[in-house]
This record gives sequence, C-alpha cells and structure tokens, in this order.
Amino acid sequence: MEQLLHYVWKHKLFPLHELRTTDGRSVEVVDTGLHNRNAGPDFFNAKLKIDGTLWVGNVEIHLRASDWYAHHHDTDEAYNNVVLHVCGEIDAVVCTQNGRQLPQMQLDVPPYVRENYQLLLATMQYPPCYRIIPGLSKLMIHSWMSALQTERLEQKTEAIHQRLKQCNGSWEAACFVTLARNYGFGINGDAFEHWALAVPLEAVGHHRDDLFQIEAIFMGQAGLLDPLSISEAHRPEALADDYFQRLRNEYTYLAHKFSLTPIDHQQWRFMRLRPQNFPYIRIAQLANLYYNRRASLSQLVECETVDQLHEALATQATPYWQTHYSFGALSRKNAKRLSKSSIDLLLINTVIPLLFAYGRFRSSEKLCDRAFDLLEQLKAEQNHIIRLWNECGIEVKSAADSQALIQLKNEYCDRKDCLRCRFGYEYLKQKN
Repeated sequence: MEQLLHYVWKHKLFPLHELRTTDGRSVEVVDTGLHNRNAGPDFFNAKLKIDGTLWVGNVEIHLRASDWYAHHHDTDEAYNNVVLHVCGEIDAVVCTQNGRQLPQMQLDVPPYVRENYQLLLATMQYPPCYRIIPGLSKLMIHSWMSALQTERLEQKTEAIHQRLKQCNGSWEAACFVTLARNYGFGINGDAFEHWALAVPLEAVGHHRDDLFQIEAIFMGQAGLLDPLSISEAHRPEALADDYFQRLRNEYTYLAHKFSLTPIDHQQWRFMRLRPQNFPYIRIAQLANLYYNRRASLSQLVECETVDQLHEALATQATPYWQTHYSFGALSRKNAKRLSKSSIDLLLINTVIPLLFAYGRFRSSEKLCDRAFDLLEQLKAEQNHIIRLWNECGIEVKSAADSQALIQLKNEYCDRKDCLRCRFGYEYLKQKN
C-alpha cells in the first residue's frame, strides 16, 4: 500500500482536515515535488510551508515510520536533504545521517481512494476500469494515447540500441536483426533474432549476387541443414532431396571458408504454425529480400510513404520453396508472397521504430515525425486487446491507436500498475 501513499501525495488527494506534523505544526503543500523512481528520496525538490516557513527539499514516504531504519536511510547521506517524512503510520522518531530529527506527518488515504484501488486490483475483467471509459473526455483519452504511443516507440528504440551494441555500432546490421526478429511474427521472434546475430553479413556480402549461396548461408546458420532438424517422419524424403543436399554441400564449403557456426535448430518452433509461417519459408523470403537489395536501412529511410515501404518490403519465397513447405515435402505451387497484412506488421514493428530510433540518433525531427505520421496512416491492428477496448468505448482509428492500447495493456493493465495510468487516476478519484 506504500505505492498508494505515493499516489495520494503526488496527486494531493489529501483529507479535508488541516495537515499537521506529529508535533502539531501546520503543513501546507505548495509543490509535491518530482516523483523519483530510482534510488534516493521519493520526491525531489518539494516545496512545503511548515508553520508558515517555506522549506524546499526532498520528501520520503513510508508505510510505517520505522521503515526509515529498516531501509537504512539513517546511515545514507543522500537522505540528509529530506525535509518531511510522510507515513501511513507513525511508530518511531527518525533522524538523518547527520543527526537531524525529521518532521513527520501521518497521511491517511481517503476511504474512497482505497476502496477504488482495491476494486481495480480485484477485478478480473479486462480492462478493470471499463466502467468509467464511456464517461472520459475525448481530449483526455487522446492525450493519454499520444503519450503511450511515444512510450512504446521509446521502448522499441531501447531494444534497437541494445541490438546496435551487439552489432558493434552498425545500423545496417541492427536493421537486419530487427527485421529478422519480426519475421518470427511472435512465436519465433527470439529464434530469428538469435539467428540474425549469427549471420555474418560481411561474409554474405561477398556472395550477394548469388541467391543460392545466400540461402545456403541463411539456412545453414539457422541449423536447418542439419538432418536432425527434420522430423523423423520426413527425414528420408529430405535426405533424398537434391536441393537439400546441394544446399548442405554449399553451406559446408562456406562454413569452412568463413568459420561459421550454426545456431541450435531446436530453437525453432513449428507446432501450431500455418505452413506459410514455417521458418523455412520466412528465411527463404528474407534471403530473396536481401538478394534484391531493397530493405537496407539506407533504402528504408528514403521511403516517405506507406506505398513505397510496401514496395520495398514486398518479397516472396525462393523458387524451391514455392513448391515446398519443408525439405522433400511437395506442396501446391504458390509464390508464397509476404501478405499485405504481414508487411503492415513489419512496418509497425520494424520500420517505424527504426526510423524513430535512427531519427533520435541523427537528431532528425523529420525522421521522428515521419515515424508518427506512418503510424497514423496505417490501419489499426486487429486482435483481442483492441476488440476489448473497442467494446469499452475507445475508438481505434489507426495503428497509432492500436499500438498505444497494446502498450497500455502490456505495461500497465497486466502489471496492475493503475497508479501510473491516467485512466486509473480518473477511476481512483471517483467518489461514487
């Protein structure tokens, strides 16, 4: 419940009676301060009038006053600038590291706030705040959705920066890894990222004009040319398949030439996947895309419209895979093109975050603005999360809206972090 005390303090949901310290001095809160979520006091640079004297400093909040000692703040000089100790229960006198006795104030959580909070935590229906959604102003909803869009892009930017470090600062390599991860379309995302990091792009670049050699390296590094990667039921046909043997021989030669080590084939998931989503097909599509030189970061940055990006990312499986779903297993001839809806997902999860991250890196407002514009132009994703918010009364017009609501569910609703949510704030302050 300490988080609830933080919330009550931050939003000044104080009792109607005058606030006083434990020794009877009046307290007027001019400014609650900046909420600190890292190490150190809970609120920085608060402004308080204690018995008419203005104090500027930090505020620490605990469920019980004795927690001051349990958390060893009495030996930490970082807490010497605390000017008020706010607690749900005062059960001890507290002193700072430099020996100063702190003024303390008991803060009671208003009953309606406590009841609303407990109801939010106990509600199993998603979203738990559904009752108040129809009554929220469009301006407030738009403001919160815009903040969530930015938060989601910044979160994806951080993931791209981590890949950039793994790629020794190469933006083109980080672009390839990000694109590959999203070719996993969820279930194989981790495996695709691990695979892409194991693909030596400099080595592949020496053979970029030969689609067969590109596919040999791509499939080989995925561990999919290992006979053990093929199910026992299909292994005899695969081992007798001429294309499988040719790819395997070519990879053996290239692996020796470039000292390549494949990833463990057991990382790949095939169960509950439609055949067009099998790793073989997706890797073949990536090989074709790489061969045709259409999806490098420099080329994606030059695209200014959704149509141009669709054209850049449009690809199909290599010839063998147009008649196969796995080695040795024939299927009806089909180009196995990447669908429009799949390309839209790649734009949302790969291209737009890359534009935003690269724009931040280059201090280019133009690229960052383009990322937001593209999100507004793309249709909203259709999934159970979006449908539930629609049923509550949230209008979802574009991918910008659907991305905001996915962020809301993942980072707030699923974690029951209603105290940081603006919808949660509106819910908690309801007195009826």
